[in-house]
Formats: sequence, C-alpha cells, structure tokens
Amino acid sequence: MKNLPRAVLTLGEHRLNAYVARGAKERAVGLMHVRELADDEGMLFVCGEPQPQSFWMKDTPLPLSIAFIDGDGTILQIEDMEAHTRETTESEVPVRYVLEVPRGWFAERGIGPGACLTGPVFVDAVVEGAGEASSPGA
Repeated sequence: MKNLPRAVLTLGEHRLNAYVARGAKERAVGLMHVRELADDEGMLFVCGEPQPQSFWMKDTPLPLSIAFIDGDGTILQIEDMEAHTRETTESEVPVRYVLEVPRGWFAERGIGPGACLTGPVFVDAVVEGAGEASSPGA
C-alpha cells in the first residue's frame, strides 16, 4: 500500500489523504492486512467506466465505511463494513469510484449521499471524458 500514489481529497472543510488504487491488482488487494489507518487516511478505488461494484472485508482487520461515488465525485451511497467478513457490500447503481475510510468517518463529519468530493483524480476523470465525441444533433 505504501507504494501507491496518494491524492488529497476534499469534502467541504474536511481533507482526506487517500491512497489511489487504479490497477486491477491494487484494487483486489485494497486494504487487506492493513492493521492501522490514520483518521485522515483512506483508499480511493478508481474503477474505470461506471459499473456496479461489490466489496468484501476478507483479510481486512479494520472496520471501514465505504462510499460509492459517481464520476463527478458525488457520493451516492455510504455503508459500514465489519472487519474480516465475507459478506459483500454492493453499490445500488453503477459507480466510477469507491472510497474506504475508517468506520464512522463520514457519520462523524455529517457527510452523506449528495456530498461532493474534489481532488486531482476527479479533474483527471473530467479531462479523460472531454475527448468523447457527441452524437450529431445532440
């Protein structure tokens, strides 16, 4: 995990230092075996094209909160997950990003669905989508 790139994400007045998992292997490993996470740390999973996401906590010793996030950084859904469980937590709709933080991080800050994350990773997503051609007459 220490070798992953990091990005500072902002939610209103709150800042979060996030490890960024872009590759399939990085996303598969995630926070497995991580025993400690600072209160201002998390992991952002960049999932590519929006699609339904499913996460579990096998081999993850920390209880976490998970946010499913739209392509523009808008939080669509937040769930709490127990450590070491094989029960899956799934997004209700297709998403492009998933953010894991220490359990309770969102609730302690009064953050819920509809809140918008900002940071360089979301700017990159907008730039990537800027080159898409629109349909004639659209």
